[in-house]
Amino acid sequence: MLPCGGAEIARASVSRVIDGRSFVLDDGREVRLAGLEVPETKPQSKAGLEALALGDTVVLRQAEAGPDRYGRLVAFAYTLRDGDTLFVQGEMLAAGLARVGDRISGRDCAAALLTREGAARAGKLGLWGDPYYDVLNAETPADVLAHRGRFALVEGKVVSVRNSGATIYVNFGRHWSEAFTVTVLKRNERNFAAAGLDLTGLAGRRVRVRGWVEARGATEGGTAGAPSIEAVRPEQIETGL
Repeated sequence: MLPCGGAEIARASVSRVIDGRSFVLDDGREVRLAGLEVPETKPQSKAGLEALALGDTVVLRQAEAGPDRYGRLVAFAYTLRDGDTLFVQGEMLAAGLARVGDRISGRDCAAALLTREGAARAGKLGLWGDPYYDVLNAETPADVLAHRGRFALVEGKVVSVRNSGATIYVNFGRHWSEAFTVTVLKRNERNFAAAGLDLTGLAGRRVRVRGWVEARGATEGGTAGAPSIEAVRPEQIETGL
């Protein structure tokens, strides 16, 4: 059984690799690999994707998202080579050439991708050998805030979970105006419940979250704000650490 992807949406040869997570098919269509976050500054990621797919026939399987804003197909890719099938996203993660992104839906797919990423991280492979990509400590919010506007993994113990207006706040410190926080819009809470993730039950547990770091409460020319990540999908939050 294939770990990720739905129905086949295309089968074609890869004529050109653009960067570490996108390529062009021989019919001119552009493809972005679903589920990955790839550093733009790492030429090794592009070279890795070239080794996995350039000149080969790939089968593209449907991801949850449709075409992105640039009109690129967003898909899970499988390279057909010498009778074998290579899961492109899985191979990129296993080599430490990418991180699991924040737009994975489906527990089985997420588990497969996170397992590959975890093994590469433990082995300090690829980008995981660079301290810049280390998992950030939620107990040092200043370090997390330094990654504002960038994708990051943050780990720590949840102190409290509270509701306020249309938002659920998963707090990693007692002083919410300074501590790292994960925010979940209440309209998305049912997605977490359906995946078996009780947000209120996270209090006292150690978790790892991935996403884009924002500065909550920042003002122009004023306070720097407190670091936060918005979680839209339950797969962004790892438990059982």
